[in-house]
Amino acid sequence: MNALDVMKISPIVPVIALDDENDALRLAEALLEGGISIMEITLRTPAGLKAIEAIAKAMPEMHVGAGTVCNVHDMRQAIEHGSGFLFSPGISQELIESAKAYKIAFIPGVATASEVMLAQNSGLMHAKLFPATVAGGVSALKAFGGPFGEMRFCPTGGVSLSNLNDFLALENVICVGGSWIVPKEALVQQDFKSITALTKEALSTIR
Repeated sequence: MNALDVMKISPIVPVIALDDENDALRLAEALLEGGISIMEITLRTPAGLKAIEAIAKAMPEMHVGAGTVCNVHDMRQAIEHGSGFLFSPGISQELIESAKAYKIAFIPGVATASEVMLAQNSGLMHAKLFPATVAGGVSALKAFGGPFGEMRFCPTGGVSLSNLNDFLALENVICVGGSWIVPKEALVQQDFKSITALTKEALSTIR
């Protein structure tokens, strides 16, 4: 898969921080039942890599990748544990070159015109606007559409049920990333049915 393939899997990419890798498969099942077949599992917690590995091995129908990839060590670890793609909160020459060497779909985070230029000039035409609402949200993406007409984005950070359609209506937005579909409380309470319900609700609201 390349970055475009990843971003076209679903209009919503769940961004997930797991505290317990034992929740990984049940969570993946809940999202699949709700209609989403992609998971970005962040490396913010020690359980992240083990969760990615469990899903990659047991559920090939779920596309699983790593988020919060901040350096080459993170990238190598994520790939070794079965990540099919990588999201980063930022962009660096180190990550760009390593992703090309590993031949893996890499979607860097950008927040400024200079960072979009770095991505574009490095041949990365798909990026994550992060943190989306802080970085200007819909207005920023509209502005980027002028000088960076071929760039496509996955805004993440502050995206919710109430504003996802504002982002998805933009020509240069393919999908959005969000954590609201997998609330921490639901995981603590092992309430996977509510996650399926939230997933269905979000997909049903897309215009």
